[in-house]
Amino acid sequence: MVSLLLFGITALVAPADTASAPAVLTLDQAIRIALDESPTVKVADLEVQRAEFAKKGSYAMLFPQIGASASYQRTIKKQVMYMGGGDDDDDSSGGGMSSMMSGILDPIMYYINELYKGTGVPFVPYVPKPSTDDDSSDGGIAVGRWNTFNAGITATMPLINAQLWQSLAISGESVDLAVEKARSSRLEMVNQVKQAYYGVLLAKEANHVYKSVFDNAVQNLELTQKKYNASKASELDLARAKTTVANAVPNLFNSENSIYLSLWQLKAIMGIDLEADIDVKDSLLVYSGGMSSVLNESELSLSGNSTLRQLEIQADQLANTVKMQQYAYLPTLSLAFSYSLNAMTNDFKFEEYHWTPYSYVGLSLSIPIFSGGQRLNDLRQTKVQKSQLAIQRENTERQLRIAIRQSLSTMETAVKSHESALDALESAQKAYDIAAKSYEIGRSTLTDLDAAQLALTQAQLAASQAIYNYLVAKAGLESTIGADYTADNTTK
Repeated sequence: MVSLLLFGITALVAPADTASAPAVLTLDQAIRIALDESPTVKVADLEVQRAEFAKKGSYAMLFPQIGASASYQRTIKKQVMYMGGGDDDDDSSGGGMSSMMSGILDPIMYYINELYKGTGVPFVPYVPKPSTDDDSSDGGIAVGRWNTFNAGITATMPLINAQLWQSLAISGESVDLAVEKARSSRLEMVNQVKQAYYGVLLAKEANHVYKSVFDNAVQNLELTQKKYNASKASELDLARAKTTVANAVPNLFNSENSIYLSLWQLKAIMGIDLEADIDVKDSLLVYSGGMSSVLNESELSLSGNSTLRQLEIQADQLANTVKMQQYAYLPTLSLAFSYSLNAMTNDFKFEEYHWTPYSYVGLSLSIPIFSGGQRLNDLRQTKVQKSQLAIQRENTERQLRIAIRQSLSTMETAVKSHESALDALESAQKAYDIAAKSYEIGRSTLTDLDAAQLALTQAQLAASQAIYNYLVAKAGLESTIGADYTADNTTK
């Protein structure tokens, strides 16, 4: 059973075929891939483009707005026009029209008849012909035609509009806000990649420790087996040695699984295929050399913090919004132009239509007088938002100061813990070597050797954990102060 167990573990930890070796990435390469492939960063960049297009769209309001229109109307019932008195007039409706025409034409015809009386021309009094138009009623005159066509072009352009000009400044600040949000996404992405990368390194260090524990347990089992065969060790010691090997197996399995999960998390954050075969190049010991340089809080500034920058841009937007709402009380002046063609016919013979043009150009002055208090209340609402934003910024800055202090405290604690873990590791390694040698010559028990192994394991894990805590705290600190990541793995 022990042989089969050893064979299975050996197959588990055996190196992979060099033909299918994974792609080994450094931290700088992982960050650059994440900045290029991460969906979060891509969405942030597209948001910047959207804001730029919105800004260009707002500038378009300064140019003439030109539009064309066309219409067709079919008259169902024509309008009727009446001339003469109303219902109380004796001379009403058609009679009124006839009386009016008779009152005008009869005297004229009388004088003509008197003028030509000697010539023998008889006098023929004028009698108006009754209306026979089917569209008229009660003697009214139907006006209009059955078909009406209209086509034209209009143009308007603002000449003086202070509210519109101020809105352009707000559009420009919207672009700045989108750019800063994209920068915030990159800072957060760099922080997440660093933490995931360091997590893989920690998992590999833990796997190295537990593999060493397993190898030591196997060697002790082989030594105990030889002693037992030579009647120099009891059956109890042999059982304890087998138990130690069996107890080391789950930790080794868990550490292997932690490496796989950490790599999957790193690939997910980087935005690459989860089935891609990758590995990390460095080890935690590489980063232990820079753990002695801990910054002071007074040396750090929040001027580069993305959250505070976004709040400052939003404050500027609200200030410009207040001005824009105040400008709503000012008059506006605009230029207008229109040109149209009209045709009214009773048929559809387009080649015979007579199109009548109509055009004008003019100035339009709009003076706001009363809006029921809407402009005033909008202005008050924006001022309240400014007060809220000022309080939010003060509280955010306070929380960021706390975060900086926590990061510095964690880094300082990690440095001290690492120094202590190194001392403990040196002592534990020496104690284990002595215990192993003593057990080999029969001057100590297997229990003493297991205790020394446990102390050594704890010291090794503590040293790795201290380095990991320091690196994670440092990455969080760089993200808090807004230190931009550069290609040469430095911050500025």
